[in-house]
Amino acid sequence: MATLTQSMGAPAIEDGAAVWRIAHESGVLDTNSSYSYLLWFRDFAGTSVVAREPGGAPIGFVTGYRRPDRPGTLVIWQVAVDPEQRGRGLAGAMLDHLTARPHARGVPRSMETTISPQNTASQRLFHSFADRHRASVERELLFPAALFPDSHEAEYLYRIGPLR
Repeated sequence: MATLTQSMGAPAIEDGAAVWRIAHESGVLDTNSSYSYLLWFRDFAGTSVVAREPGGAPIGFVTGYRRPDRPGTLVIWQVAVDPEQRGRGLAGAMLDHLTARPHARGVPRSMETTISPQNTASQRLFHSFADRHRASVERELLFPAALFPDSHEAEYLYRIGPLR
């Protein structure tokens, strides 16, 4: 798991540039525009988390939002960890922190995310999260590759819950 020298909390708008860099360097995420991370941290800081090194610089993040039609469901948009920090359980620790942190709408009862078939690291991350929380995982095709205007893989929806 993450070491005690790291702290986690809600992101600030000022974290947007560093988080954009982490996403860009991930090698697997669709990197959103730098503007989108600033906007995300303004509007969705309560459902996102940033992990920081002892000096305060971001070393990992999770972006999420509540589904408007299912406010008890937290949708995880992106998870990324700085390449030098990988393999230490930080991504799982951020998910655990985010789902345990009190929110204005209460603790989420379920989680959703989408994962492409080749992203085995994310598949392991979310199955491990479900195991830790004794939650079931359902998987179904959400966006077939044919819907994307580029060479994007299909995206499968993973539903995890109920969270305990």
